[in-house]
Amino acid sequence: MIDWTSIVIVFVEILVVVGALLGGVSIMTWVERRLSAVIQFRRGPNRVGPFGLFQPIADGVKFLMKEEIVPADAYMPIYVLAPGMALTTSVFAFSVIPYGPTIELFGRKIDLVLLDMNGGVLFALAATALGVYAVVCAGWSSRNKYSLIGGLRSSAQMISYELALGLSIIGVLMVSSTLRPTVIVEQQAGWFWNWNVFGGGQLLGFILFVIAGFAETNRLPFDLPEAESELVGGYHTEYSSMKFSMFFMAEYVAMITMAALATTLFLGGYQIGIPLPLEGWPLWILQIMAFVTKVGFFMFLFVWVRWTLPRFRYDQLMNLGWKRLFPLALFNIFLTGILVAFEVI
Repeated sequence: MIDWTSIVIVFVEILVVVGALLGGVSIMTWVERRLSAVIQFRRGPNRVGPFGLFQPIADGVKFLMKEEIVPADAYMPIYVLAPGMALTTSVFAFSVIPYGPTIELFGRKIDLVLLDMNGGVLFALAATALGVYAVVCAGWSSRNKYSLIGGLRSSAQMISYELALGLSIIGVLMVSSTLRPTVIVEQQAGWFWNWNVFGGGQLLGFILFVIAGFAETNRLPFDLPEAESELVGGYHTEYSSMKFSMFFMAEYVAMITMAALATTLFLGGYQIGIPLPLEGWPLWILQIMAFVTKVGFFMFLFVWVRWTLPRFRYDQLMNLGWKRLFPLALFNIFLTGILVAFEVI
C-alpha cells in the first residue's frame, strides 16, 4: 500500500528547501549590494523600501518585464536548455546535505535532508561538476566569440580546481570512514573541537576546499569565465530577461551549496559545537539556526573576498591550481594518512 503521508512530507520538504534556496538568493542579492557599498564607502540600495530591502523584488519584476533578445545564429535547443541546467545542478548538489537532525513531527520521524544516501559526498561533487556543462553549452550555443572563450575558460578552470576540491575532501573521508554526509555530521557532535577542521586535523584541507570552492563557483578572484573587463559578460553575454536571471540565481545557489558542503564536511554541519541540556524542538531549532549561521559566514566571505581581491590573470589561475593547490592537497592526504595510522586523530 502506498504511504501517501510520507510522499506528501517529502514533497513539502522539497518545496521548503527549494523555497529556502531561492529565498537565500534574494537575500544575498541585497546583502551583496549593501555589503559592497559598505566596503566602498557608498550607501547601496536605499530607495526601494526601508534600507532598500525590497530591491530583490524590484529586480525580479525587472527581469520579468525585460525584452528577451535571442541571437539569430544561436543553436536554440542548447541555448534554451543551458540556464535551466545551471540552476538544477546546483539544487541537486544541495539535496544530499543535512541541514538539521532527525526530528519527530506529528508523530512521524523526519530526516532534515532530502536525499540521505551512502555516496552523498560523491553525488554532491558530481552535481557541482555538472554545472560546467551549462556554462560550456551556453558559450557554444550563443555563437559569440566572447561567450565561447568564457565557456572554454570555465572548462579548463573546472578541470584544474575540481581536482584540488576532490582531493581536499579525501582527508575528511579518511577520518570519517564514510561517504554519507549525515554520518559525517554525527561524528562531529559534542564540543567544537570535535569538528573535522580541528579534531580531524583538516585545517589545510579546509583552506584548500574554500579556495577551490571560489573557483568552482566562478566567483572573484576566479571569475575568468565572465571577466567583464575582457569578455563583456563571458558565457552569458547573449542572455537576457529570465534566462540571464537563471544564470544569476544558479551562481548564488552554487555559492550556498558550496558553503553548506564546507559546513557539513569541516565545521560540524548543524552541530552547535557546545553540548546543551536541551531536547526536542528547542534543540533542533537551534541546530538548524547553527547550520544557517555557518552557511551565512561563508556567504559573507564570498562577498568580502569579491570586493577585496582583484581578478587573477589566466596564467596565474592555472599556476595556482596545478602548482600550489594540487601538491598541497596531496600533502594533506599523506599527512592525514600518517595521523590516522598512528591513531593521532
